[in-house]
Amino acid sequence: MTKDNSRLQITVAVSYSGKYDAVQACTSIAQKVKDDHIQLKDINDNLIEQELETNCTEFPYPDLLIRTSGELRVSNFLLWQLAYTELFFVQELWPDFGKAEFVEALTSFQQRQRRYGGRDS
Repeated sequence: MTKDNSRLQITVAVSYSGKYDAVQACTSIAQKVKDDHIQLKDINDNLIEQELETNCTEFPYPDLLIRTSGELRVSNFLLWQLAYTELFFVQELWPDFGKAEFVEALTSFQQRQRRYGGRDS
């Protein structure tokens, strides 16, 4: 089904902080309220998302996060954006992560049921 697909987007964030991203979004929104550009009632998920640093990409919400190095945490990476992302943890370090590990991650991802916060019926 995907043999003719020609796009894959990989997001690499260097010197990025999810906490900082959230704080700068809140600061920006607070300034807009203070300057009467928006009202408190206007603050919602969409407005926050517009203020995040990932608002510059077509796909700000990863479907799959591959965490290398054996760590079982997201390490302050895309904290807002990972809400419904599937996580895959692997022991290999990033430089050693290769085709076999990538296929393993994709195979794992294919076996998951994406519910986006919902429940099975």
